[in-house]
Amino acid sequence: MELADVREGLARILVPRAERIYDAPVFYNPVMALNRDISVLAVKLLESKTVLDALSATGIRGIRYALETSAEEVWLNDINEEAFRLILKNVQLNLGVGKKPLDEKRVLFEGRKRVVVNHDDANRLMAEKFRYFDFLDLDPFGSPVEFLDTALRSVRRRGVLAVTATDTGVLCGAYRNACLRKYLAKPIRGELCHEAGLRILIGTVVRYAAKYDLGIEVLLAYYRDHYFRVFLRLRSGAKKADRSLSKLGHLWQDENGRFEYSEGFLPERPKAYGPLWLGPLKDGDFVEGLLKEAEDHTLAHGKTLPFLELLKEELDVPFHYDTHALARRNGLQARKLTDMIEILKEKGYKATRTHFSPKAIKTDAPFEEVLEALKKLQ
Repeated sequence: MELADVREGLARILVPRAERIYDAPVFYNPVMALNRDISVLAVKLLESKTVLDALSATGIRGIRYALETSAEEVWLNDINEEAFRLILKNVQLNLGVGKKPLDEKRVLFEGRKRVVVNHDDANRLMAEKFRYFDFLDLDPFGSPVEFLDTALRSVRRRGVLAVTATDTGVLCGAYRNACLRKYLAKPIRGELCHEAGLRILIGTVVRYAAKYDLGIEVLLAYYRDHYFRVFLRLRSGAKKADRSLSKLGHLWQDENGRFEYSEGFLPERPKAYGPLWLGPLKDGDFVEGLLKEAEDHTLAHGKTLPFLELLKEELDVPFHYDTHALARRNGLQARKLTDMIEILKEKGYKATRTHFSPKAIKTDAPFEEVLEALKKLQ
């Protein structure tokens, strides 16, 4: 395996050379540096002491946790033999600390902090480490569903579960039956698909967590590039689980672009999309904290800071209006977002840009007012 030298954040790692990243024997995606930046900032802000990178590949994520946060114990795991050996090299390269085999599948690096490199199935490791980790990171290739049960039992109560889903085609309705199988939810296609897909993902975790009398608090959830990402704090107790379940509901949309949603585990009428999460997608204090941590941190991706600033300013209400889609559906011409936002604000409504689309707005204005604002600009 021919290796290339890559730097990201404070880490220097070896990655396989390949014409396409998906052809490499061990996966490394430089585009996900923004994802890893935000994750590192989250672990710093939360002051998590025990951290698991359950699906480590090259080890870049776990190594950055060890180098750039106050975590005292970091576990890196991968079932792939080549990945395991590469992680060992990269940990030694970055931490330069002593190592000792604990058994044929586990190596401990001793230094200023404990770093454990594990070669095993992630579900088996998480089942073994019951209620052990303050922060557990799931970043799989595709859907995280097969890891949710053990992950929820491996995180401490009041700990944080960070989940990535890269099966956007499934969650966004391109593969409807796959979404029904994996997430037990009906996805929507069209301009609302990315937000609905993110909310289906959160709703799925809520249902899994409720089995263990756990509720969830969304610290941050977003869509970016080709993936969904959520940071969820676990809340212990049957009442907390019931409260989280009460925030599940369904979405409807008509041919003119009007959408409606209502809470309830079962839909109120036919042609509903969901179940999906209708609660907040961020905790304002958490996002503010991420931005503060970013002030004196070496970020690997140039767009991490502006992206966090966009998330901070975004109005946190369910769903959005894509102005181009709204115009097309109603025989109108799309106009500047800033002009539409200004009109809605003048009428006393809240309105902002949204990270889900550069052509969309979030607002608490009813559909008729949004459409009227667009007509006014014709």
